[in-house]
Amino acid sequence: MNKLSKKSNKKYYKFNKNKTYKFDYAIDILKKNTISSFLESVDVSINLNIDKNKTKNNINNFIILPYNIKKKLKIVVFAQGKNADLAKKCGADFVGMEDLLELIKKDEIKYDVVIATPDSVKLIKSLGPILGPKGLMPNSKLDTITNNIKSSIKNIKNGKIQYKSDKNGIINTTIGKINFKNYELKENLKFLLSDIQKLKYNKNKGNFLKKVYLSTTMGIAINLIISNII
Repeated sequence: MNKLSKKSNKKYYKFNKNKTYKFDYAIDILKKNTISSFLESVDVSINLNIDKNKTKNNINNFIILPYNIKKKLKIVVFAQGKNADLAKKCGADFVGMEDLLELIKKDEIKYDVVIATPDSVKLIKSLGPILGPKGLMPNSKLDTITNNIKSSIKNIKNGKIQYKSDKNGIINTTIGKINFKNYELKENLKFLLSDIQKLKYNKNKGNFLKKVYLSTTMGIAINLIISNII
């Protein structure tokens, strides 16, 4: 949750942080009280009812939201032969094998996403200490270890987002920009929560979604009425 500056506090003085709010009212509060000169993101923080001590309960998945944010991302693809040619054709920024490996090790290129074909996995294992801490190590569950290079690159260019639970069982991600229409943001959040609920484990008792907070980049976090969204 964001800490409010003195300027923000004046804007939010009527806001009761101990109450829960309907989505439409909450997003209106955030939109009316933006203070930044840049276009703020609309973020959600989702507190899950999971056993944080069991790593098998951790959530790690990806989705393409109905109304997504298409970003210009630098894409790296480890592939050879026809897959390498296809990656270049589909708009990957860097494609290769050993040569690409060395560029990353020497920190000579900038990148946001790393994709690998199954036959290149052994090669890139040595990049674990570099890519792992950044959350960029290719993973078949996240569609970044794949033979379907075209689909993987297309999904990324179409706004694919990754979401995962942290050590406290909380998912933090973005569902749009503050200039999105209210119904677009609400549909995005509904879509995200529905996708998360599909990953619920049978041993989880009670409500899987404990709390959902809505905020902007520089705004306060507002506790939402979950039943108003799902």
